[in-house]
Amino acid sequence: MCMKIKKIKGNTFCIDTGMTYIPFYKINDEEIILLDSGWIKEREGIDKLLKENNFKVVGILCSHAHIDHIGNNTYLKGKYNSIIAMSSYEALVCSSTVNLKVYYSSQTLSEVTKHFGHMACETDIMISDDTSKIYVCGIKFKIIHTPGHSPAHICIVTPDDVAYLGDALISYEVMKGAKMPYAFILREDLKSKVKLYDLKCANYVVAHKGIYKDNEITKLIDDNIEFYKKRAYKIYEIINGKMTMEEILKEVIKEFNIPVKTQYKYSTLERMLRSYVEYLNETGRIAVSMEDGFLKYSKCDEI
Repeated sequence: MCMKIKKIKGNTFCIDTGMTYIPFYKINDEEIILLDSGWIKEREGIDKLLKENNFKVVGILCSHAHIDHIGNNTYLKGKYNSIIAMSSYEALVCSSTVNLKVYYSSQTLSEVTKHFGHMACETDIMISDDTSKIYVCGIKFKIIHTPGHSPAHICIVTPDDVAYLGDALISYEVMKGAKMPYAFILREDLKSKVKLYDLKCANYVVAHKGIYKDNEITKLIDDNIEFYKKRAYKIYEIINGKMTMEEILKEVIKEFNIPVKTQYKYSTLERMLRSYVEYLNETGRIAVSMEDGFLKYSKCDEI
């Protein structure tokens, strides 16, 4: 697919990569600040688009340190000497492959290096948990802290009153096809979604993948919260008697008809499922017990 630029408002635009929207703020005819840098497999298309428009990426302000959002940070920094800004914790996570291993703990360092090594990058501006605004290349952006999807996910508001929500919400298109959307800590992610009700911006950009007006965003928040809770309940229904995490995963793979052909895919699904199981435990729907040396999960009304 040929990537294209969409104008949102004022100097705020986004790159439509096909898979995601990557917003950017245009400082002048040549210099831009990207809000995330995209997936490594989108690099060729992003490079081509930047070249065609004579754009120089002087800054990258990151919503969070996931593979499809910071995959080109180091590459663009090397090419344009871009300033990279990110929340402090996420910056620490992606500062080295060893630190990435802390986040992707179920995989070996060799696997982390193979699949995620390109994410390692040097961050110039650390955004602390109490930061509400930041200047990148002289441009002021508002910061809204929305942890949950990742440990220190942030939403970013441009000077044009356009809010980039990153992965704090997903679009209706994504909801249609999502079997088990990811959240690092689902309970916190749902709290952050509720926090978005207080935002009053002209436009909202969701990375995967939509642009919304202020009068459309409330329903999207409602539907996201309901969607994630329903997914959690579906996993709750799968739990029968006392089950280990691996037994639950086996049933989820079967019920959701998810093809798993590699160890990498298995590890990814295990990480995704854990968040839902922890949410069910934290909200009192399921309990954890020890049986024959194994951790087992069961519905509270079956204990």
